[in-house]
Amino acid sequence: MNTVSCPSCGAPVAFRSAASVMAVCAYCKSTLVKEADSVRDIGRMSDVLEDYSPIRIDTSGTFDGRAFTVVGRIQLRYPAGFWNEWYVLDDRGEGAWLSDAQGLYAFTRAVDRAGLQGVVLPRCDGLAAGTPLNLGRAPDGSTRLFVAGDVRTAQCTGGQGELPFTVGAGYTARVADFRRGVEFLTLDYSDDASAGADDGVASVPAVYRGRSVALEDLGPQLLRDADTITDSAGRLKGKVANLECPSCGASIAFSPGATTHLLCQTCHASLDVAGPVAEVLAAAKRIEAVTPTLPLGATATIASVPYTVIGFMRRAEIGDDASEWTEYLSYAPRKGFFWLVETADGWERADVLGDWPHRYSADQALLAGDRYDKLYDYRAVVRYAAGAFNWRIEVGDVADVTEFRHGDAKLAAESDATELNWSRSTPVAGAEVARWFGRQLDAGGPASGGPPSMTARPAGGYRQVAKWLTILLLAVNAIPVLFSPGRALVIVILATIGLYFPAWLMDKAAGEGAGRTGG
Repeated sequence: MNTVSCPSCGAPVAFRSAASVMAVCAYCKSTLVKEADSVRDIGRMSDVLEDYSPIRIDTSGTFDGRAFTVVGRIQLRYPAGFWNEWYVLDDRGEGAWLSDAQGLYAFTRAVDRAGLQGVVLPRCDGLAAGTPLNLGRAPDGSTRLFVAGDVRTAQCTGGQGELPFTVGAGYTARVADFRRGVEFLTLDYSDDASAGADDGVASVPAVYRGRSVALEDLGPQLLRDADTITDSAGRLKGKVANLECPSCGASIAFSPGATTHLLCQTCHASLDVAGPVAEVLAAAKRIEAVTPTLPLGATATIASVPYTVIGFMRRAEIGDDASEWTEYLSYAPRKGFFWLVETADGWERADVLGDWPHRYSADQALLAGDRYDKLYDYRAVVRYAAGAFNWRIEVGDVADVTEFRHGDAKLAAESDATELNWSRSTPVAGAEVARWFGRQLDAGGPASGGPPSMTARPAGGYRQVAKWLTILLLAVNAIPVLFSPGRALVIVILATIGLYFPAWLMDKAAGEGAGRTGG
């Protein structure tokens, strides 16, 4: 470790890696560039937005048998949101990156392009979500076909700690992320090679390769706890519970740091809260308010973890006789986000996937050994949205959706020109949703056309109903059974079986559905 004094304030600044070329002073935020025998101050680095991420400088863990420590971070912002890139050093002194976007993580290392001989890497222009990239044959003989999940141009808005290259005001990152199952590949077109390009974009990108990870699988230490995240997140200090809409003055509840964009329920203004003050991005015309079944701020307790409903949107299929549904975004510090989807047929829980399915034909996809068959393609439009989201959402946003089914589970691929995401959803019994939220469910029923009770089991289960119907059946047929026990008794027995067997099946199905989605 090499420790120097900050030329601006005199505070000690550590360079833990010989490969690090810049560091940000933790005290005055000056950006220090390491030269031959000194450091040079090139200006103040913008503060990072303290967001929902549990990671911080000095967080440690293990990946592929190597211990690592987080030593730096850059925060990158694009029109619809932002993400963190954490720079880590492992126990061999080698650097790597841990990306952190909307609660999903990927660990990648730089790849020597000499090891990609024979692979034609695409130029940045023309890339779009869904673009395939063939890296040749894997050792098992399969084709290493990656698919572009994100294609973005982003601006560096802040940094911390030490980094392997120089960034500052105006630094632009042009990146494309490709996926193959849990494998993750980034093509970075913002390298120094871009200096000689006519359009300012590197024709030969830097390559980073790794895989998607669950944070808990890294064995992380020194994470921020839930209270710290809640207390320090965001720059709008003291506004944890409510923010006054700059457009109409209405109170908006949100979680600083967990979200960057809000939609006012009263005037439907779109607000950016990633800066020091809330900025009105667009004030749409007033539209008729939608009353959700789950109010904003409702808390669900799932496996002893409290999740809060922070946003909801009303979406519809584009076309004749189109169906509509409501999606609720739920959030818990250290656990991240999931969606609860309400339709006229009931409820589903949907989780964004870090392990992507393999779509080996137009009509089939494979995930964890299960084959999902295509249901349909459609386009979905946002009709209404309110609350807080971890990316920018607007009324009128359109996505192309393809859905697949395996048993009760469904996969959905949603895409636009710059992003492709996969999610997996499973049904949740209405009784289970009611148990999660208690008395917070709107008594007026769901906007999608049916209250949760339509999909909930009766108190005591269907077998309880069958029991009382059997008693009624015996009472009505008591005289025929007494005076003609043969035939009448057989009829009563068959009728009882006809009541109890379907009730048992329905109770069993409801119980299994709750078990699959309860944690």
